[in-house]
Amino acid sequence: MDLSLILEVDNLTVGPRAEGTAPILDGISFRLHTSEIFGIYAESGGGKTMLSRALADWLPDSLTYRSGRVMFAGHDTLKKTSTGTFRVGRDIAYIGSKPQSSLDPTMPVGVQIAEKLHSVRPEWTPNECRERVVQLLGEVRIPSPAERYYEYPSKFSGGMMQRAMIVDAICAEPAVLIADNITQPLDVTIAAQIVALLHDLCLRHKMATIYLTSSLPILGQFGKRTALMHHGRFVEEQPFEDLLKAPQTDAARSAIDSVPRIWSAGEGPAVRRHAEGEAPLMRVAGVHRTYRQRKRGTFNTYRNIQAVRGVTLDIMPRENFGIVGESGCGKSTLTRMLAWLETPDTGTIVLGGTDLAKLTPRELIRKRNEFQLLLQDPYTALPPRTTVGRMIEESLRIRGEIPRKEMRAKVTAAMAEVGLPAKLYDALPNALSTGERQRISIARALILDPKLLILDETLSAIDQREQGKLIDLFSRLQAKNDLTYVFISHDLAMVRKVCTRIAVMYLGEMVEIADNRDLFFDPQHPYTKALLSAAPTLEEKPFNAGDFLLEGEPPSPIDIPPGCSFASRCPKAFARCRVETPRLQEHQPGRFAACHLLDTAEAEPAAA
Repeated sequence: MDLSLILEVDNLTVGPRAEGTAPILDGISFRLHTSEIFGIYAESGGGKTMLSRALADWLPDSLTYRSGRVMFAGHDTLKKTSTGTFRVGRDIAYIGSKPQSSLDPTMPVGVQIAEKLHSVRPEWTPNECRERVVQLLGEVRIPSPAERYYEYPSKFSGGMMQRAMIVDAICAEPAVLIADNITQPLDVTIAAQIVALLHDLCLRHKMATIYLTSSLPILGQFGKRTALMHHGRFVEEQPFEDLLKAPQTDAARSAIDSVPRIWSAGEGPAVRRHAEGEAPLMRVAGVHRTYRQRKRGTFNTYRNIQAVRGVTLDIMPRENFGIVGESGCGKSTLTRMLAWLETPDTGTIVLGGTDLAKLTPRELIRKRNEFQLLLQDPYTALPPRTTVGRMIEESLRIRGEIPRKEMRAKVTAAMAEVGLPAKLYDALPNALSTGERQRISIARALILDPKLLILDETLSAIDQREQGKLIDLFSRLQAKNDLTYVFISHDLAMVRKVCTRIAVMYLGEMVEIADNRDLFFDPQHPYTKALLSAAPTLEEKPFNAGDFLLEGEPPSPIDIPPGCSFASRCPKAFARCRVETPRLQEHQPGRFAACHLLDTAEAEPAAA
């Protein structure tokens, strides 16, 4: 017997309880050793989440184990009547891809992790559990872990929350860790940190790790054993480098070909040349948004959270404008203001020559026909008990401009335009895929014939193949309906493929704005280079992650340091950066950046 063998899966088959139905997992077999990382790739719907839940003995009631075994340290975890000391949560731990919904929002993060730890390790005292959680919060690089222990989930960013879920998984010292697509909702720099952190923790704590993902480049950062899963079966298994060089199956070749390229993708989308003097479709000028937050432990003491600080930009007709940046940089707040769901404290937003702040409520309802917002999560954006047709026609009903008898024809035409069959008109969305749900959201927006669509991480919840289909759809709709798009995203490969101009946002400010090719091949700001160095891709990067990759998260928007807000993380910061705030300036035609390093006469080497 191999003493380092910790998990052996043999012919694992899972399917619905009803007889005659096809299995969801079909004959899965593999072996896992201590401290080993096993990467599994599959597209959305390929069976990743079902496999992770089956290994953790966490199947829904509608499914059952049809055959096979899962041997943990010689104990068959699927035999409920057998003796043994195996416990889910202690010996095999699980991390999912939705950290914000994984913890109770009414309890401090550290407190509930410690309670769970005490339940699976009752031999540890509550104080020992608390000390263990605080230690691990620091180990996953959450700043001020003793203070963060008592903060609520709402105070954690996406990256910090995912780190907290890693603590939740490893605090009981499991022998096997299952990580299910944990970097999908994260921006590129935080995702790169999480992958490096997970790799380090696995070796340090001698955990065997199963890493499941729908991003093939992410597996390349581990570089060890890789299995490709297709329709619930392993179709290929070999080291990652060998998989890229010599894929053995059509599924593997298709997966490799579907990965977007950033630097070897050619010229990218053509920059639209506008007539001299042509007015922007939307003009954003000096926009600020600050939130007041009550200071913990006080009655009437508040602190200001500066979410957006002086953003100025123009969005031209028929262009694809991208906004990128880390979690917590202010993208979502800016999105809500562009969609006029929130109003700026100062500054103006002008759409088609109309200042949105000067409109009456009735005028604003009519004006909203011209700009629509598409959200990230199609599951929470669609009411589950409303039919597809009723959802799409809702805005027409509110406006009352079209007779009821004509609505169905207009709705089915909009459904056909986005690739939805008319038979779904009276269907509920509960059985639809993620891509189909997003198409419903697109149809809801198009039904009003808008000029501007604002897409807030709209494509981040779907795999790259389905992304490609929707990108093609957006392109056709733009050509047909003369649309302008604003893409807010952390997916740099998608931005490279789609956007003509791109703005980079950091801590509430724009630090660089440039055309697509200029930004990706000759970025001016160190933060832009850091984002590009962290982008998951199968091609060679022009920016070395060792030189540019960021550690930690941006400074708090409550206590923003003087000078350049990026200085504390910039590898090339010099004295002036820490005392003087750089302004966004046009250093070359059409290229804007806010960085003192561009003033080469004053730039000096970073302090040791």
